Amino acid sequence: MFKLYKFFGKKDWLGVIIILALTVLQVYVTMTLVDYVSNIIKAITYVNYHNNPGMLSESFVPIINQFGWDFFKNTDNVVSMGIPLEAANMLKNIATASVNQIWHNGGVMVVLAFAYMIVQALISLIASFVAADLSTNIRTALYNKVEGFSMAEINKFQTPSLITRTTNDIQQVQMANLNMMRMIFAAPVTAIWAIFKVQASSTELTISTIVAIVFLVLMISILMILAIPKFKVMQKLTDRLNGVTRENLTGIRIIRAFNAEKYQEQKFSEANLEFTKAQIFTGKVMAFMSPGMMIVMNGISLAMYWIGAKLINDGAIDYATVTSFVMLSSQIIMSFLMLMMLFVMWPRASVSAKRINEVLETETTIINPKNEKEFTEEGTIEFKNVSFKYPDGDDYAIKNISFKANRGETVAFIGATGSGKTTLINLIPRLYDATEGEVLVDGVNVKELSDSKVRSVIGYVPQKGFLFNGTCRENVAFGFEKIDDDLVKKACEISQATSFIEQKDDKYDFIISQGGKNVSGGQKQRLCIARAVYKNPEIFIFDDSFSALDYKTDKLVRQNLNNLDSSKTKIIVAQRIGTIMDADRIIVLDNGIEVGNGTHKELLESCDVYREIALSQLSKEELGLC
Repeated sequence: MFKLYKFFGKKDWLGVIIILALTVLQVYVTMTLVDYVSNIIKAITYVNYHNNPGMLSESFVPIINQFGWDFFKNTDNVVSMGIPLEAANMLKNIATASVNQIWHNGGVMVVLAFAYMIVQALISLIASFVAADLSTNIRTALYNKVEGFSMAEINKFQTPSLITRTTNDIQQVQMANLNMMRMIFAAPVTAIWAIFKVQASSTELTISTIVAIVFLVLMISILMILAIPKFKVMQKLTDRLNGVTRENLTGIRIIRAFNAEKYQEQKFSEANLEFTKAQIFTGKVMAFMSPGMMIVMNGISLAMYWIGAKLINDGAIDYATVTSFVMLSSQIIMSFLMLMMLFVMWPRASVSAKRINEVLETETTIINPKNEKEFTEEGTIEFKNVSFKYPDGDDYAIKNISFKANRGETVAFIGATGSGKTTLINLIPRLYDATEGEVLVDGVNVKELSDSKVRSVIGYVPQKGFLFNGTCRENVAFGFEKIDDDLVKKACEISQATSFIEQKDDKYDFIISQGGKNVSGGQKQRLCIARAVYKNPEIFIFDDSFSALDYKTDKLVRQNLNNLDSSKTKIIVAQRIGTIMDADRIIVLDNGIEVGNGTHKELLESCDVYREIALSQLSKEELGLC
């Protein structure tokens, strides 16, 4: 938890100092209010005695009747008659008692109560601001950190867990800090201040308070021992619940298509039930907190009134002192209770803080150089003996791949599923870094360039096209603050997206749902291609980006891309021979190894793997093999 306080700004530390100062003021007001409670009880008592002298000891009544109350206003007169000094002072207070004293003490109590309310409100307000500001800073840092992760780190944590850490975990930290700032200063200051005041009043009543505190600490400790282990697993259960929920929502079409609602409901129910059991257990344990507190509070009050009554009868103490003592002991117990509550909240918040720090302290495998180089070429991609294995993998996904795509060339990759095609092209925009060998973009090793600079010259269309919630126009011009409508329309024409956009009532203002759920697969791919075209990059990368297009549209899009600019370099991954047969060079992969490299005609003659793929899609006549 303490590691996260590095996200405190100067204004946050200032807020903490102000909270500390206000807390001291709040405790002072509370203790002063206790004193005035004692004072008003005494004032009421003295006024009653003044108006009804018969309530006093019988030895005082004849003297009062003889001399009147004015005689008792002078302590020396009273002492000269053999009355003890303590009794003489009390009689003086009774003699000078008036209703105005009650009003005065009552008025001060009202002022103190309002002052307490205002100070408490200020503490809560500042604490809320500081806690919210801290969580905002942490959330920003966490978001920026995750944005800089390579796919290796994202796969390590998993998306549901990252979402939980960015939302629920930060919320736990925020609530813990909010309550901590409201209590952690007030509790010890109140307890210490009250203990000093209590000690000056009565030893017997002090001992009863200590016994109550010991009982309270033991009770809270037992509850914590039972509840803390469950708090530690609840965040992981939250991850699991979020993961199942996200899977159900994103895969709703498949779930319905396979009538698997009950199957998925069972998975959700299991995750939900496990989470619920943990919450119920901690709820049951913490349910003893409130009644336990009431038992202690009422028990200490009963003990004090019992002991206080005996002391009053013995003349060792008065009722006003007993009442103020009960209030002070309540303040002490409440202070310890607040501290115990913080100790209960701390474990879960500490677990959340640890999970947040795991993300913040994770070093990304994609490291940007301090002094990046400048491009020496334009529109070129080169692999030099490149091999790659995933962080959790035992075998190489691709092994010893070498080729160069010159400016304006089209280089295609084909191979069976799992042959390493997508892995290979993911190395170009630095979604991963090569394990061995060099990947060069525009003549420079990508490791000597920042990832943003590498990606600035690349228009990437991924295998699984993703659209964002917003208009067609915003999706095509994604990442650009200013949108050129003419360029948007041109990009859509090239990708053959204009035909379906123009059919929409809102045309380019048609709202796309998150993930492109309200458009077809082919429409989604065309918009993703348009997005890459709008960027006007030096290099296009198409990762099986034509698979959802019919043959006619596929051919038209490729023709438009070829006519766009002959200087654009294109890297294409495809499963269809028809998509890549016109490429300048085709590289055939098999289990991550290059098994063929050449033109379509050359590979039909020299590469058995390519010929097998081609014959599975087209006849010998169509391939010109007859």
